[in-house]
Amino acid sequence: MARIMVFGPHPDDQELGMGGTIVRFAEQGHDILLVDITSGEPTPHGSPEQREIEWNAATTILDGGTGRVTRTMIGLPNRSVEHTLEARHKVAGVIRTFAADILFVPYEQDAHPDHRATTRVVEDARFDAKLTKIDLPGEPIYPKWLFYYYCTHLRWVADPSFCIDITGQIETKIESIKAYETQFVIPEKNRRVVEWVRQMNGYIGSRIGTEYAEPFFTKEPLGLSGLDAVVM
Repeated sequence: MARIMVFGPHPDDQELGMGGTIVRFAEQGHDILLVDITSGEPTPHGSPEQREIEWNAATTILDGGTGRVTRTMIGLPNRSVEHTLEARHKVAGVIRTFAADILFVPYEQDAHPDHRATTRVVEDARFDAKLTKIDLPGEPIYPKWLFYYYCTHLRWVADPSFCIDITGQIETKIESIKAYETQFVIPEKNRRVVEWVRQMNGYIGSRIGTEYAEPFFTKEPLGLSGLDAVVM
């Protein structure tokens, strides 16, 4: 089974972008670590204490009693994430400590500066994590795969390399998003985001012949040993 890290610039990005896939991976027996780069605060209705309650609730929902989904916080400042050597080494240390096989990061084109910076930091931290003679915890490791998920703020349709069927996981995904009450329940204008996510996942599902799916992008070629896992 794989050890998977999903990086979110802010708590709730992982749930919005690939919550259904996280649930599916946990059900399949993979170990998933959700890594929040920032706390997401300040926001109009939130507080650091309330946001922690919400991300813990969302994590429990995604885990579904499997014991496979955990969460950690890097603690960079919200709204001002920067691609620095210090940030890279913080992330590389977590990658090594968790001994990750696969990394998921936000798609690199995004309107939110924190999202773009997070992706750049993790891409380079993947390289840093394999270096010897460097002051980082854990053993050198180079995660085999780095994939991009869509938590974009741009108003465009994702152009994915592959999609994962989440028909059986969509309701759990929606529940995990709603756990962020200060972001998607209390502010009336943001409630429509939840339905938009459902509609988007429905559209992506229609492209591969399923009811719901989540889109992903890869710069590195995927190898298949057969067609048995391909949704036809």
